Amino acid sequence: MNFQVTSLGLDKRRLDSPRPFLDLEEAEESEDGQLLEPDAWRAYVGRRNALREFLTSDLSAHLLRRHHARMELLRRCSYHLEVLPKHLALGDQNPPLLPHALFQLVDPCKFQRMKAVGAAQARIQLLLLGDLLEQLDRGRAELDALLEAPDPRPFLAGWAHVEQRLADLSAVMDSFLAMMVPGRLHIKHRLVSDVGTTKVPHIRLMLSTKMPVMFDRKESVAHQDWATLRWFVTIQSAAPEQFELRFKLLDPRTQQECLQRGLFPVAACTFDVHNLLPNRVYRFTIKRAESYTLVYEPWQDSLTLHTQPGPPEGPALGLLGTPGRP
Repeated sequence: MNFQVTSLGLDKRRLDSPRPFLDLEEAEESEDGQLLEPDAWRAYVGRRNALREFLTSDLSAHLLRRHHARMELLRRCSYHLEVLPKHLALGDQNPPLLPHALFQLVDPCKFQRMKAVGAAQARIQLLLLGDLLEQLDRGRAELDALLEAPDPRPFLAGWAHVEQRLADLSAVMDSFLAMMVPGRLHIKHRLVSDVGTTKVPHIRLMLSTKMPVMFDRKESVAHQDWATLRWFVTIQSAAPEQFELRFKLLDPRTQQECLQRGLFPVAACTFDVHNLLPNRVYRFTIKRAESYTLVYEPWQDSLTLHTQPGPPEGPALGLLGTPGRP
């Protein structure tokens, strides 16, 4: 695949013309300017400014930080299979089937195999995205070091390589952005068994993401023998969701304390866990309940809370430090 440097906006006029980053008259009087002929110096200034512009726009540090944040979010998402009807052919008068009706037609065994394919695709996609982002980080570091090099002569001599690196990094960025959205799964065999009709519906499988479930760390608090847990999803689903809340006592000291753990199915975004031990540390985790369409869930949020101490042992508090009546 050939990538033209002109696609990056680095045409000859921009490369060979000075930009306001450097004052040309002052630069020619500098030590670097004395190393080159005036024409070569003008070419150096123009190309250096074009490279600086690329690093401050197309591959800026701010843009890479945003992509790292989006990558971290994708690593926390859950991945699901969506069964959707294909587009109707021109002149087809039959209305499309709804997704829940399509599930009734899909062969369960074949669908389970496609879930395994979907999980593998999600893992591979995350690995590829991480690799592409590392290439962008390395490329920016390499070009930034070249930009700060004191000697202009190697910069001019290796400009063809710089042009190729710019084109390559632009292509990597395009691939990264295109891969950020989960895509369609290729189906080798029919998922719909014979339904006894002359026309079997055509369907397609899409890999979709759901935003992670995360604890509200300000509203989740522990009391003496119970805890209030609250969580949220950045983008709420249109349909009600089911969650699984787990808790576990850390560092149990007796066999009985090992039973201080459990799982609660919850249909809301808040829940109170009772019968906890005072002055102890518990770990809570939250996730979506298992669903028929879930294929991959690499992350779940966890929260550690310390219950408050119980009342002091020994004599009653009212008998300590209370002055008696004369």
